[in-house]
Amino acid sequence: MTTLPPPAVKYFPEDSIEKKCYTFAESLKQYVPVPNDRNRLAFNIYRYVKGEGDIPEVIVKNTKIKIEGISSTELAKMIEEEVIKIKS
Repeated sequence: MTTLPPPAVKYFPEDSIEKKCYTFAESLKQYVPVPNDRNRLAFNIYRYVKGEGDIPEVIVKNTKIKIEGISSTELAKMIEEEVIKIKS
């Protein structure tokens, strides 16, 4: 019995909105230590940038991520500042 190789990974271009959102979420490693929480946060940030998601205060509360070393309001403020950079 043989196993087929996994499909190739297609990465986002460096200048795409998706890449910027996921890179920002990954930079929050010290505040959001769980990798899956960062992925969930990045997806919700991406939805917010696209105009489909909730505001950062709601994102931080509703995604139920584990936060260490920072308050949820400070994290929401950091997200809001980064979203402004991503949109420009």
